[in-house]
Amino acid sequence: MSDELLIRCGSPTLAGIKTGNMFSYPYESREEVTSALRRLNKILVPKGLRILPLRYTDKTVLLYLYRIDALRKDLSRQEAADILREVGYKSSNSDRCVCDLISKLQNSVNFPHEVGLFLSYPPEDVRGFIDNHARNCKYLGFWKVYGDVEKAKKTFAKYERCTEVYRRKWSMGASLPSLIIG
Repeated sequence: MSDELLIRCGSPTLAGIKTGNMFSYPYESREEVTSALRRLNKILVPKGLRILPLRYTDKTVLLYLYRIDALRKDLSRQEAADILREVGYKSSNSDRCVCDLISKLQNSVNFPHEVGLFLSYPPEDVRGFIDNHARNCKYLGFWKVYGDVEKAKKTFAKYERCTEVYRRKWSMGASLPSLIIG
């Protein structure tokens, strides 16, 4: 797994402007993934980030790159905690919630709608997505927006600019560790 993939798929998280990113990675063997994640976590964890495999299929693994403290803060917000409780999470502890998310992803054919809470989506948009069965959104960008459209548009633009800047810096020789804020 290349550092470039992490930069392409997770720049806003690396920059500290987003709690987490999820992305798929094609793999040859689980040992390859384990080795790559171990190498990356040696760089990430000291800076307050972590990357975990969430779900394996025959050919791809779904990865979760996230900021440990930011996730703790996001999931402790009352509206987020309420949503998690309503959909079966037993604890508001962020580490436990990540374990519950992994379990849901591995044991269900449906993608858990609360996943947006792990990715910096506003709880009102996650609630809107759940309540509206993914229909009737006001705007579609990085996620389906049910709440503040203008704020979401600004956030989407910020994520896009961040990714552009990080990709440019990477192409000019910046290393992964130098691009991690934290």
